[in-house]
Amino acid sequence: MLHWILVLLAIAAIAALLGFGRLSGVALTGAKILIAIALVLFVLVVLGVVAIA
Repeated sequence: MLHWILVLLAIAAIAALLGFGRLSGVALTGAKILIAIALVLFVLVVLGVVAIA
């Protein structure tokens, strides 16, 4: 999941530099959603609610 976050952030940065505002916004929104999911899963693992086998 971290790989996809970094890829989307790179796409957003490159698109912003090239002037593609909408594409940059979409990629950044996708990255934000994945970051939120990763943080929720991390907190659940830390609290012991979800066990990773």
